[in-house]
Amino acid sequence: DLHLLLLDPDRFLFGNHNEAADDMRLLYRTDKLYGRDKEETLITNAFCRVSRGKSEAFFIGGFSGSGKSMLVDSLRNTVNAVGGYTIKHKFDAMSREEPLSGVISAFNQVCQMIKGTSKPVIAKRLKDEFGVDFSLLIRLLPSVSVLFPDFVSPAMRVEGGEAMNARSVCFTLLRFVRVVSSPRHPIMLFLDDMQWADSTALDVIHTILSDTMGSCMFFVGTYRDNEVQLDHEIFDLMKRLEISNVPTTKVSLTGLDQDDLNTMISDALCLYPRICKSLTDIVFQKTKGNPFFMLEFVQSLKSRGLLRYNFHQKRWVWNEGMLRGETITDNVLHLLHSKMSCLHRNVQTLLTVMACFGSSTNETVVHRLSESPHFSGVRNGMAEALSDGFIRKDEEGCLHFAHDKVREAAYNLIHYSAKKQFHYNLGKVLYSLFLGEGNDAGDTILLIAGQINHGKEWIIGDQDFRIAVAELNMKAGKKAIDGCDHKTAYSYLRFAISLLPNDHWESHYDLSLSLSFLFSSAANSTCQYNEAEQMIRKTLEMARCLEDQLPSYLLLSQILQAQGKVKDVYDTCSTILTELGESIPESNTLAMASTQIVETINTYEKVGDKWLKGEKTVDKTLHKTLQFYNVISLAAYFCKSHSMLVHFVSKAVQLSLQRGLSEHTALALIQFTSVVTMEDNVVSCYRIAKDAMSLQERFDLTAVIPDLYFNFYGRIAWRFEPLQAGIDKLRQGFEAGLSSGNADMGLHCAIQVIKNTICIGANLSSILEEIGYYLQILETYQSEMGRTFLLIFRETVSTLIDNGKATGIDATPLVGDLDDQKNKFRDSVLYHSAIRCYWLGHTERCRYYSEKCMKGVEQTFWQGGNITAYVAKFFIGLNSLDLLKKNKHIDRSSQVSRLAIAALKGAAVNSDSNFTNKLRLLEAEQQSLAERHWKAIDLYHASITSAKRSGLIHEQGLACEKAGFYFKRVRQNEKALQYFQQARDCYQAWGSSMKVAFIQNELDGLNLPNGI
Repeated sequence: DLHLLLLDPDRFLFGNHNEAADDMRLLYRTDKLYGRDKEETLITNAFCRVSRGKSEAFFIGGFSGSGKSMLVDSLRNTVNAVGGYTIKHKFDAMSREEPLSGVISAFNQVCQMIKGTSKPVIAKRLKDEFGVDFSLLIRLLPSVSVLFPDFVSPAMRVEGGEAMNARSVCFTLLRFVRVVSSPRHPIMLFLDDMQWADSTALDVIHTILSDTMGSCMFFVGTYRDNEVQLDHEIFDLMKRLEISNVPTTKVSLTGLDQDDLNTMISDALCLYPRICKSLTDIVFQKTKGNPFFMLEFVQSLKSRGLLRYNFHQKRWVWNEGMLRGETITDNVLHLLHSKMSCLHRNVQTLLTVMACFGSSTNETVVHRLSESPHFSGVRNGMAEALSDGFIRKDEEGCLHFAHDKVREAAYNLIHYSAKKQFHYNLGKVLYSLFLGEGNDAGDTILLIAGQINHGKEWIIGDQDFRIAVAELNMKAGKKAIDGCDHKTAYSYLRFAISLLPNDHWESHYDLSLSLSFLFSSAANSTCQYNEAEQMIRKTLEMARCLEDQLPSYLLLSQILQAQGKVKDVYDTCSTILTELGESIPESNTLAMASTQIVETINTYEKVGDKWLKGEKTVDKTLHKTLQFYNVISLAAYFCKSHSMLVHFVSKAVQLSLQRGLSEHTALALIQFTSVVTMEDNVVSCYRIAKDAMSLQERFDLTAVIPDLYFNFYGRIAWRFEPLQAGIDKLRQGFEAGLSSGNADMGLHCAIQVIKNTICIGANLSSILEEIGYYLQILETYQSEMGRTFLLIFRETVSTLIDNGKATGIDATPLVGDLDDQKNKFRDSVLYHSAIRCYWLGHTERCRYYSEKCMKGVEQTFWQGGNITAYVAKFFIGLNSLDLLKKNKHIDRSSQVSRLAIAALKGAAVNSDSNFTNKLRLLEAEQQSLAERHWKAIDLYHASITSAKRSGLIHEQGLACEKAGFYFKRVRQNEKALQYFQQARDCYQAWGSSMKVAFIQNELDGLNLPNGI
């Protein structure tokens, strides 16, 4: 007792007897967490680990009222102390169709919290990270604009269907978190009541927490463990996090034990704990130690006079016998319901209205609602509801229920049989207040539609109003699409369609057309392809004219493409282009294709400069035609119809040149140059491609950035520009693709990134890490093709590091029959097999794979190809020269080496940085075979110098190695020593322990004079 007197004299010594008897309050300690010392330590330690730089998850289960939110709130001061950001969202049983929107809104809070010197730093990093697709970030998280007050976001277009989807939202949020979070500023995301969450929302959490590229987030999720089954998405999330090696802690809160409950009551009554034990026994028996129930139970005792303050004794008193004899409910809902039943009607109305809306309500909605005669008292009831502790108001004017059980009890004030009618009437009043005379309801439109939709049985009976509600739900669906919540949009749009009468295509054509298109787009974005395809085909059947059909045909192409139905895409676009007046031949010969290429390039060279400076066209037919040409070109590529592909890309460029510039021109130009570039037209095609890229300054090309970057930096630029220069652009293309919903092309960019990083000799361990990152992403996208290619690359990188001993993985079982010319993995496997064999010194096996790679296509192999084809020519040429040193396959090896030198000589004319070192090394090896000593030495030196200047560390090492072997062969061991040492250093920097060991073995075997 003395200890408590000294510890808290205001509570236990002086008391609160200055108040009147009727106003005596129970002095609950809202700042103290009772009986959760162990859990408080666990959650604090977990956050401290996160603040050292690694993401972590913390799950808290427990009954409603067990103190889950209080436990999380106990961490807020710690988060603030280290400069962290705390963001929160509470899932709601009343708005279960909007879980993703809630998670997005939580992240939208972060930019408002960034202050001081961090603001310009974060702003610059966001701009650098998102670059060309920055507008996507602004669209998803509007509050980012506070960091960029002068930024004007371009208008959103849903032409051909909405591209962003749940997966692109996940990836965009991940990129955002990487930028704004750090060990100095970790993010704590608190999601409350996760029993109402769905897999879409939880996918965001998994994506961010499993990130290995720099996110720093502490995730805390609470849920009522008595209201979830073992198959709930929460437990699936826990399993996935464990598989992804994300540290995860799980705790479950039960009721307080009697000692902790006694301490809580002692603090509230300002009485010593020993005095309170008799009351605690009764409270514990009724509440089972549930903290919230205890608070309400003790408050009810006070309200009924069973617990009262005695001014003579200056303490709270109770009659234990009377308490035990009283029939007191042991259900907190009954307790709250009884309490609310005694409230003024205005307070009851306010609470029931708020309960219909969910756990929180904007104060402006309540004020606006009070303008209606039906709910005129809600505003007057607010003050009493706040003072009685049923609700609270935050700094932004949002009203929240004090607890879920309060909302539940308030909702139960409405009789079960009257609930639908109450929601419906409430929605109708809101509709008249917010949408009367064509007003824009803003975000409130989702709330209004959600209320009215409860009354479908009454809506159907009112022919005029059902159409108005259908239009309302269509607007709600559009609003959800604007917020990138396609699942919610799908729900509203589906409800809207269900309200349309049987003859809606005749009686409400415009509404039917818009609604069907939006629904198909939302279904497509939520991967419900069958529904999307059925609805869009019905739309096409009922549309009255081609102009009305065109957006739906574009969307149909997207839906078919997503399902891998490339032939159907080709046929669909072919039909529509014919309808648009284009002539589509059934086939195209090689001779015709060659003529089309020449004619198109010649025309461009004549009019290109003037045309690029011309006005943007307003020709809508051209816009659509180019879109379909761009889509069919991609389909023709996947159908391996090269001659038809040439026809389509040539026609698209010719149309643009004839009829003017449009936003689809850049893609048409870049696809053309990507397809037709050969040795004899490379300069012209590069110029056209550069012009295409320059159109980014005149048009918003965000949607096609992945296509532009893949084609330009992956297939064209390397012929003139250093290969390294395009790698970061390809990474941007990957990120833009996944953020915008163009995942297929984004993944193509990722594959090209790895191809190019291997070609430039990037650090092998870094390449391996990046492959692992892309493989992790591909698990979400379930792209077997992309995964197989990356595993092929991984096998090569692993071989180069340590011959696959520690890091190897065999991709052979995944690639299928390599004798099948149509096998899409065949060329890649054969190329990588040849490269691996060359670096391992297996000349005969390298020759075997090289010959197999060229079989049937040798003429075209030596005439052109992509960057990997030219790298292959280099290594095949070197391998042939090695065979000549061994006097093997002399005629064939001589021929191949000459062809390789000729090919590299042509490539080096335009791209010194990528090819000169390769050409000089081939020539050096050729001269060394001819025993032209000084010429060979000069060429070895030129190759080493060129490789070093170009930053090709692996090929610098290879040139040093070849020079070392040459000097060893001519018995100049001191020179050989110098070159072998340089080679070893280069291979060390490259990260190839396999090659380092090989060179070290050569160094150890050199016969050198003493002292060297």
